[in-house]
Amino acid sequence: MSKIAIGSDHVGYELKPIIIEYLKELGHEVTDFGAYSSERTDYPIYGKKVAEEVANHNYDLGILICGTGVGISLSANKVPGIRAVVCSEPYSAKLSKQHNNTNILAFGSRVIGSELAKMIVKEWLDAKFIGGRHQRRIDEMAAIEEKNDKKFESIRVSNNQKYLDK
Repeated sequence: MSKIAIGSDHVGYELKPIIIEYLKELGHEVTDFGAYSSERTDYPIYGKKVAEEVANHNYDLGILICGTGVGISLSANKVPGIRAVVCSEPYSAKLSKQHNNTNILAFGSRVIGSELAKMIVKEWLDAKFIGGRHQRRIDEMAAIEEKNDKKFESIRVSNNQKYLDK
C-alpha cells in the first residue's frame, strides 16, 4: 500500500480525520501535516508541506482539503514535480491518475460530503497511470515547469508530429 501525506486548512479540518481513517482502513500509511485545529489558518502552508513531502519522495501520494480544494491545490502545484488535481467527483479523479499521473488529490469540504470524498479517494487510489501518449504530455509539462523551451520543443517535435503547427 501507499505512504500518503495529508493536509488541510481550518475549513478542511473536520473532514480530514474521516479521510485519514478511511485511508487506514484501506491499508495505507498516513501522516497528517496539519492543520491540527479549526483555528483560522492559510491553506498554502499545508499545500506546500504536503507537496514538498511528495516531491521529495518521502511519501508516495498526497491528499489536501480546503473549502473548495482549489486554493490548496494551486499552492501544491507551485512545488516542482507536483501534479495536484482538485476533484469533486470520482470520474475526474480516476482519469487524472490514468492520464496525468497526478500525485496529489485535493477536494473541498464545502463542496462534497464525506461519503463522496471517500468515493473520489478510492477511484483515485485504484487508478493506475497508463503511460503511452500520456507520458509525453507529462514530459512536456515537466519541461514547462523547468522553463526549458528547447526541451519542450524537442519532445513536441520528436513525439508529436501530427500536432505540429503547419
